[in-house]
Amino acid sequence: MTFPRADRPLVATCLDLPYGSPGGSVELFLDLYTGDRPLLPARAFMLQPAGPRPAVPAGLDLLPVSGKTLEGPAFRRYVAALCRALVHALDAERIGVLHLHHLAFGATPALLRALPRHPRIALVHGTDLLFAEQHRDQLRVLRESARLADPIVVPTTAMADHLARLSPGTDTGKIHHIPWGIPDHLLTTPPAPAARHGGPHLRLLYAGRLTPEKGGGVLVKALAVVKNVELSIAAPRAEFDALRPSLRHAGHPVRYLGWLRRPQLWKAFAEHDALAVPSTTLEAMGLVALEAQACGLPVLHQPVPGLREALGGSALATDFTDAATLTHDLERLRTSFTLLPALREAGRTNATRHPLSATAAALTDLGAQFR
Repeated sequence: MTFPRADRPLVATCLDLPYGSPGGSVELFLDLYTGDRPLLPARAFMLQPAGPRPAVPAGLDLLPVSGKTLEGPAFRRYVAALCRALVHALDAERIGVLHLHHLAFGATPALLRALPRHPRIALVHGTDLLFAEQHRDQLRVLRESARLADPIVVPTTAMADHLARLSPGTDTGKIHHIPWGIPDHLLTTPPAPAARHGGPHLRLLYAGRLTPEKGGGVLVKALAVVKNVELSIAAPRAEFDALRPSLRHAGHPVRYLGWLRRPQLWKAFAEHDALAVPSTTLEAMGLVALEAQACGLPVLHQPVPGLREALGGSALATDFTDAATLTHDLERLRTSFTLLPALREAGRTNATRHPLSATAAALTDLGAQFR
């Protein structure tokens, strides 16, 4: 088989999530491969959601495959169905390289079976590591994917360390560190900052999914004993509704903003004083925190692996599980005349280190080494 020899080979890639799913992995995927002028030319696929077929960005195709699961014979049937759909949709002669987003789940084994002779770059995100810890079949897929990948890309060294614990036989020599990035235009032309309010309350924003590892429940519990803080939450509706009992028990008023599209979220950044990132286990990179920093919003975070590396000293680390520590740090943010401005400046500087164009260029260069 003869593969394309252009400087920018056509990528085949798939994220086995329904289009419209929330999450940083989804946004990164769409940023890299879709749009009128994608950073990486690709045949990119996601799953077709239930109901009417949605309008999708240029460059994205939807696979009508259902039955996504994680374990047992049903998982194997699901991977086989994904493989058949990809074989039908792809012209193997046009593809130069595979980008395997997530070492686990169904898309990676399906792509490996559909195009077994192509170079393959695996990209570790974080949820694949977490699910491999919890599901035996996902751990098996992760280890096999790590073995079959040519290079393995991690956005932070914390992801490499975690992978080594889950798959100790992985060849560490093929692990490459390429940080994820945020859209370049957010760095060059961020939304105009809103006028800073002079009220007595600290306006805190939580933005993201409300799954246990993201720490939304931890945040709500902690704020039950905190005063002078106004909390806004931007999250999927179903996940926010599931959190309502905890909100009622905490008795802390919360403003629900809905699940915001990114331009709306960037605008919301300007209307708050700090972003809370209370993740409980690890973060691959913490893209929402970097986007907040690019927009001039200081970040208050739990210093978990990955996030600690991506933010360094540009954000304020705290302990959301310790009421006294959190109360002290929130009061510092609320009352200090210098802390928020210093964090805004440090955050902007940190965000400029992570343009998405640099991520795309590094992935292109890496792919060229394996053709």
